[in-house]
Amino acid sequence: MSAQTTKIDSAIIKKWIDTNLELDAIKKSMLALEMDNESIELHIAHYKKTKNSQRQFVGFIWLGIGAFMGFLSCILSILNPIPDLYNWILYGFTTISIILIFVGLYFLFE
Repeated sequence: MSAQTTKIDSAIIKKWIDTNLELDAIKKSMLALEMDNESIELHIAHYKKTKNSQRQFVGFIWLGIGAFMGFLSCILSILNPIPDLYNWILYGFTTISIILIFVGLYFLFE
């Protein structure tokens, strides 16, 4: 496993992520550098893994915010500290938290 990680150039991967290149452009640029197919596939796999891990991190952030808002909405609905805002907290705040949770799920599963 360590032999594979030594072949991967992290600077190239970071440059691809910063410029948001597509896979075809990555393959063409690696072929221009005269790299072998195994090295190209390793670089592309590492690129995909890095991109997916970034999306998962963003997804978990959205899920956390939505879950916290949902919990807060539940607590505020039970305690009912301001009776005039009960419906807004129960329906509005809960709806917003559910939307944020679904945004997080989108980032996780897309």
